[in-house]
Amino acid sequence: QATGCRILAKAEYLSPGGCQKDRVAKRIIEEAVAAGLLRPGGTIVEGTSGSTGISLCLATAAHGYHVHVVMPDDQAEEKVLFLRQCGASVELVRPASITSPEHYVNVARRRAAEINERDGEGAALFADQFESPANFRAHYHGTGPELWAQCSRQLDAFVMSAGTGGTLAGVGRYLKQVSPQTRVFLADVQGSSLYNKVAHGVLYTEEQAERTVRRHRTDTITEGIGLDRLTMNFARGLPDHNGGMPGIDAAFRVSDQEGLEMAHYLLAHEGVFIGSSAAVNCVGAVRAARQLGPGHTIATVLCDNGLRHLTKFYNSNVWDDYGLQPPLRRDRDDLSFVQ
Repeated sequence: QATGCRILAKAEYLSPGGCQKDRVAKRIIEEAVAAGLLRPGGTIVEGTSGSTGISLCLATAAHGYHVHVVMPDDQAEEKVLFLRQCGASVELVRPASITSPEHYVNVARRRAAEINERDGEGAALFADQFESPANFRAHYHGTGPELWAQCSRQLDAFVMSAGTGGTLAGVGRYLKQVSPQTRVFLADVQGSSLYNKVAHGVLYTEEQAERTVRRHRTDTITEGIGLDRLTMNFARGLPDHNGGMPGIDAAFRVSDQEGLEMAHYLLAHEGVFIGSSAAVNCVGAVRAARQLGPGHTIATVLCDNGLRHLTKFYNSNVWDDYGLQPPLRRDRDDLSFVQ
């Protein structure tokens, strides 16, 4: 009603692990076992902001694998508690640039190598969600076809934020193959370089030029999305990097304030309690609706539940640290907070 468009949201937060990362975890494990890279009783090691680690724990529960998660220590506390409840060993590290050996992904890679050196090859698998092609394939072969069928094969635009880039690139590639006219949009958070990469071909953001970034180069209250590097999975969605295959058409930049307002708006008017990534996706969907005009169908993904964000994204005591104002109570047709 507020946009004149039909906006659909695929509720991936209802999956067992509460995120579309369940698909990625399952695919990574299956491909690794088939290739002989992980032997029975081995350990899967991953660097994650939390969601992929949870999905790996659940996916391995019936197969006897162990999970070791390395994650930044500024993520929501409930993710750490959930991981430990699922049986994972959790190693918290200080946020660092990807160029640092102490970045959580690099630490995870090193831990897997140490286990293999000690116990022999196949004792550990570095899941490597950011670079593993299994991530892209999980969404190209799974999420994309499902979404297309659920939209009755009529879709004008797909909008998604990017953490690893696997969902956006995989779903986007599939949609472009079955419906070349469907537009694929990135919704990118403040401080991330991906917006400029899509819009201008340059992996850069203004925040990187400053020395006052407080936590890491993607200084945002959101978790699990936004990057200052080009991953193999995200590159699969860029024609300049994937051999000219169709992919991401354009990008929107979404502020933390818009995401916070959207999350509270949806809780008040739709009864949907979503996390920060899903809120950014929904802001992007509104932007796409305005750009395309009334009468179009737009889809996005509700990729996380608000229950994992109570101590940070939904914590009013934290908002001031990020320069955020308390969200206003709004009427149902009031989306004026989306710039």
